[in-house]
Amino acid sequence: MARVAYPHIEENPKGIAYVSGTQTRVIEIALDRMAHHGDADEIQRQHLGQIYAALAYYSDHQQELDEQIEEQIRSVEQSRAAAGESPVRAKLRAVGRLP
Repeated sequence: MARVAYPHIEENPKGIAYVSGTQTRVIEIALDRMAHHGDADEIQRQHLGQIYAALAYYSDHQQELDEQIEEQIRSVEQSRAAAGESPVRAKLRAVGRLP
């Protein structure tokens, strides 16, 4: 059977599906829907308070969080530099698909 790709879903090594870029498991959203019988808009409305709270927290702690963001960016850049070019990018460059 062909495997379907979901653009906003990632699976960890144990096969647990998460919303990409978050720690939110797909099963948590499914259980939320089952418990409250809501559609995507209803689930979104239920979580608006959390979103506003997060933005308020960011506003109150912006300097500290911006420093954490900068540190994460530096860490990613260091990891990329240490890893070097991926074999796939090297092959694409070799066949003229990348500059």
